[in-house]
Amino acid sequence: MSATRITPYRDGPLIVRGPFVLEDQDGNAIDPGRETIALCRCGKSRMRPFCDGTHRLVRFRAPSAAESGRERGSAA
Repeated sequence: MSATRITPYRDGPLIVRGPFVLEDQDGNAIDPGRETIALCRCGKSRMRPFCDGTHRLVRFRAPSAAESGRERGSAA
């Protein structure tokens, strides 16, 4: 079994590749319908938790790399 890989795309979604389980906050399964998905980071998608490309319209900005300013592993 290959490892799950999550890649944050600059100014875009989180791409999830590999075996994963997607659940809502109550533990109910969300069927992604595919093995590779894009998860919304901008909060404006009409298909949340999935990305629909709206980040381009709202000019969402976020780096691909980890941001500095917080200690690694600290709670938000």
